[in-house]
Amino acid sequence: MMKNILVTGVSRGLGLEIVKAILADDENFVYGISRLKTKELDELLINNANRFKWLSYDLSNVNDVRNKIFKEFIGVTTPLHGFVNNAAIAYDDIVTNLKYEPLLNMYNVNVFTPMIISKYVIRQFLLHNTKGSIVHISSISVHTGYKGLAMYASSKGALEAFSKNTAREWGEKTIRSNVVVAGFMETEMSAMLSADQKDRIYKRTSLKTPTVTKSVAETITFLLSQKAESITGQNIHVDSGTI
Repeated sequence: MMKNILVTGVSRGLGLEIVKAILADDENFVYGISRLKTKELDELLINNANRFKWLSYDLSNVNDVRNKIFKEFIGVTTPLHGFVNNAAIAYDDIVTNLKYEPLLNMYNVNVFTPMIISKYVIRQFLLHNTKGSIVHISSISVHTGYKGLAMYASSKGALEAFSKNTAREWGEKTIRSNVVVAGFMETEMSAMLSADQKDRIYKRTSLKTPTVTKSVAETITFLLSQKAESITGQNIHVDSGTI
């Protein structure tokens, strides 16, 4: 039976790796969401036209989630089996420079819209009686401090708390919720860091290397699968052993 997985932030980086990892199983179908379509995403869509459907949606728009994503894009008659909350934006600055508007915009994308999507994902799980799995992507910055990342880390910390309580609330309905805590990866989000900044970050890990996006993606596919049916309410660190 085909399993339908909703993934956000699929246009580049980790999001693309997640989609590739999910599509490696011929029984998976991906509903992907991102604001923009990149060349890499377009190629993946063309090569997997029968198992990959894409929607352009700005996740800062909290109010249209139900109509645009669940009614028009997926459809309420489509059973969902998994949701990967990958999309995120960063608001990096020191706390004394904190401004409300960019903070609110980041929370809309990183926290509020994913919460609303989770609401409708769970409803879809219940409607179709599926053993659903939710996976949120968090950041190692929640667990070890980095200058300039207080606001971003706070948004990811909110997701971790949300996931754990979701797991407790819906476990008896065989719905699981977990978090993958990713270390610093070579992605567009980290590209703004200088080589020296990156080197200092990587030296704080046991492996002394950036976290490999494919390793994160493969962990996510495991948590989506029934191989992980007894794992819920957990934070799984894939971070090169950050200490």
